[in-house]
Parts: sequence; structure tokens; C-alpha cells
Amino acid sequence: MGNATANVHTVPDAVDEKALLRRIDLRVIPVLFVIYIAAFLDRVNLANAITLGLPKELHLNAKTNQINIALTVFFIPYILFEIPSNFLLRYFKPHVWLSGCILAFGVVMLCQGFVHNYAGLLATRFFLGLAEAGVFPGSFYLISFWYKREEAQQRFTVYWCSVLTASMFGGLLASAIANMDGRRGLSSWRWIFILEGLATIVVGLVAFFLVSDFPIDAKWLTEDEREWVVTRTRSDEKSDQLLTGRSMLHFFADVKNILAGVMYFSIVIPIYAFAYFAPTIVKTLGYSPVNTQLHTVPPTAAALGLCLIMAYLSDRTGLRSPFIGSGLGLTIAGLAILMTVHHTFPAQYAGLCLVAMGAFSVGPIVVCWYIMSLEGHINRSIGSAWINSFGNTGGIIATFAFMAKDAPQYHTGYSIVLAFVCLGSLATALYIARIWAQVKGLRATDGSKGGRRRYF
Repeated sequence: MGNATANVHTVPDAVDEKALLRRIDLRVIPVLFVIYIAAFLDRVNLANAITLGLPKELHLNAKTNQINIALTVFFIPYILFEIPSNFLLRYFKPHVWLSGCILAFGVVMLCQGFVHNYAGLLATRFFLGLAEAGVFPGSFYLISFWYKREEAQQRFTVYWCSVLTASMFGGLLASAIANMDGRRGLSSWRWIFILEGLATIVVGLVAFFLVSDFPIDAKWLTEDEREWVVTRTRSDEKSDQLLTGRSMLHFFADVKNILAGVMYFSIVIPIYAFAYFAPTIVKTLGYSPVNTQLHTVPPTAAALGLCLIMAYLSDRTGLRSPFIGSGLGLTIAGLAILMTVHHTFPAQYAGLCLVAMGAFSVGPIVVCWYIMSLEGHINRSIGSAWINSFGNTGGIIATFAFMAKDAPQYHTGYSIVLAFVCLGSLATALYIARIWAQVKGLRATDGSKGGRRRYF
């Protein structure tokens, strides 16, 4: 990859680079993967609870969109707190901040299992959003400082696949917990929140001891190993720089950052539409609650496989945009099927699979492509939070795209999602044009190849 100057550094005799990279993979990625499985399970399990009787027991009114509002309120603190959270992560260190966030998330999820009215559900959803705000962008921010660009996509995607693993496991877990209905006088949907909340608390406690800090602060590396990681990844900037108004203005003055946010925003909408409404959509095809949960698993499994294949090929070829384009194409094809084919289960189910495969495979490539193009702690802390916070406003749109009155065809919802996927395609083209213009400018200025290689 990348930087000609970085490549001239020789590996110290005391460092086995391949063995060190394997240690980093085992030390950094798995614990973040498990953390986000717990977080995402807790975030979207409301979709499973809805199919298991929560609306009836809490007397939610579908006509006033109370279910959609409950889904949406999560995103208000989640979006607003992401950039501040990344700076708190730098201040408190990742092992403290990330474990604290997930511990708080588990406590709130446990409490959600004991709510008795709509107000209690809204309150717990709000605090869930506040607690989870730091986990996803903070993890990407941390991972970006451990790897070179040509190594990053596969690691970003493995972490991203925690979302897919959680989606698959959530459906299977919900189908199992559905059989606990009435145990100790509690409904099955309450057991979903209680059991997953308890598991998340355990994950948060263990994470304090296992989450790694930034390379420059990593105590589990030798001095030679630490210096080599910092050198090969160009992560030698101290993490104690302060965010200023000028740095924020400078960041948002670059239109490329805005376009990246729009790219991610546009693909997050179908991702959340699938995560929140796949059980509801499958249920309209006539399945029982248990079979509904089970039928959400195959599309997610297919998406997981495609994500890993695309990540491998992207790193091997040094290309990002062709894989983003192919994923957007799959998403558009799936939405077209769902909008036009009705009363034919195999075709509708195939459309659902295409949407999941396309949207979920694009997400990690967009995030990696963007974050790894940013230099230093300031830009990466703002950028990783920005793309995730702005992108997740798409979650608000997704929660109101599929209204109960539009069932079972959901033509309005599919049309909204399709429009935003097309917007994402346009933003991707403009983002490529902006990168190309910057590279040409650098070449014209210094006569070189533009410094660090820009992945297209």
C-alpha cells in the first residue's frame, strides 16, 4: 500500500511482524466484536419483542405510531453524543470508556424488561441510545490506528460482521426465548430484554480487562513492538490534543467529509429497515412468531458471507468503489422485487435476501474507505463519529418508512428506501470525483504520485 516513506522503515530484529500482526488481530478485534454483538442485540431486540406481544401488553396504539416513535427515540441521544463520546474515549482511554458504555447499556436493557407502560419504554430507549453512542464509532476509531490501509478493510469488515452475527443470533435467540412465555409470570418479550441485559452486563465487566488502548499506550506490547506498530501505521500523533472550534470548521469545510456522511446515511436506511422490520415483513407472509424469527436468519447469513468475500477482494485489489457499486446494485434489485412482486413468497424472500446482502456489504467498505483516508487523532475522532452519527439519522427515516397501515405491501417504505439508495450512488460518484481532484492537485504540486495511495 500506501506511503513510500513508511515502507523504507525496516522491521527491528526483536519484532516478528507476521506474529505481531496475528497478536494484534487476536487482542484488538475479538473483544470489540463481542461488545458490539451485545450492543446491537440490545438495540434491535425491540423488533423481536414487537412480534411476541409487547404492543398488546403495553397497550401501544398503532394508529398513533407509538411503536415507530419508540424505535426512533433511541437515535436522538445516539446521534448527538457520538462526537463528544469519541473525545471522552481519548480522555478516559478505550478500555475504560468502551467497557463503561456497554455496562451502562446492559443495565438499561435489564430495566427495559420491567417497564409497564409506553412512557417507561420511551425512557429506556432514550438511555439505551445515550449509552451506546460511543461504542460503534469508538471501536472504528480505535481499530483505524492499529492497521495499515491495505490491511484495514478485512478487519473493519470482521468487526462490522458483529452486526450480522447479532442479527442472526437475535432471531435464533428470540425464537428460543419465545418458549419461555409465562415463566415466573413474565411474558416472553420481557425475558428477551432481561436475559440479554444480564449477558451485556457480564460483557461490560470483562471488557474492562480485555479492551486494548491505542498503540502508543498499549501495555501488552514491548517497547520495540509499540514503536514498530506506531511507525508502520503512522499513528505517532499523541492522543491528548484538544478539539477546538477551528478544527471542527476545518473538518467540515472539506466537502468530501459531507459526501462520506451522505454515502453512509443512504446505506444505513436499508440496513435499519431490514434490522427493524424484517420480522414484521416476514410475519405478513403468514408465519408463526417462532418461524418468523427463524426466517430472518438466512438473509443475514448470506449477507455475512458476501461481506467477508468483498472485504478480502477489496484489500487484495486495492479497490473500494467497485464493491460499493455492486452492493448498491444488489440493494436496488432487491427493493425492485419487493416493490413489484406480491403474493409470491420465494421471489419476495429472494428480494429480502438481496437487500440484506447489498446493504450490509456496502456499509463496512464505506466506513473503512473514509476513516482510513483521514490523518491523525483529531480528524479520525471527528470523522469516525461524524459518519456514524449523520449516517444513523437514516435510522430515524427507516423507523417511519414502514407504517402498519401500509402492510403487507409496504410500497411507500420500499420507495423511500430505494430513493435514498439512489442518492447514495450519486454521493459515491461525487466522492470519487473529489478524491481524484485532490490526487491530481497533489501531483501537480509536488510532481509525485500524490503521497499516500488513494483507494478507489
